[in-house]
Amino acid sequence: MTINSKIDKKQLAVNIAVPLGLGLISSLLTKNGMKEFASINQPPLTPPPWVFAVAWTILYILMGISSYIIKTHDKDPAKNASAFYTLQLAVNLTWPLIFFGAKAYLFAFIWLLILWVLSAVMVFLFWKIDKTAAVLQIPYLIWLTFAAYLNFGVYVLN
Repeated sequence: MTINSKIDKKQLAVNIAVPLGLGLISSLLTKNGMKEFASINQPPLTPPPWVFAVAWTILYILMGISSYIIKTHDKDPAKNASAFYTLQLAVNLTWPLIFFGAKAYLFAFIWLLILWVLSAVMVFLFWKIDKTAAVLQIPYLIWLTFAAYLNFGVYVLN
């Protein structure tokens, strides 16, 4: 995206709404998940429940902005990067079902590692196209790293 390019506000809103909507669907499918999470043994540094909703909302907004930036590029690599973005979104959507729904903590941890790798590849692909889009994804990778710690801790403690 160049400095002089005009922002398509409708498309930007759609790009932000997609991850937010998927996050909402995920939370609706696992609506009692945080209540159950509070009742199991948790590792040190587990934040209060409200932090998860705030963090994911911010991350989904950043993801949407980042994906919009990539979609504004006409380069062929942008299509590949967008495909990785879509793939990691699908893997992201299914993690809560595995962790909260199935309570398969070890499998959820492995799934989260796959999500982390897909997201890291996505950031790398974004970097080659637009550095701002890649940087906007860094908080997501950091949060996924923290989530992996929490997930593994829950597996070990339960």
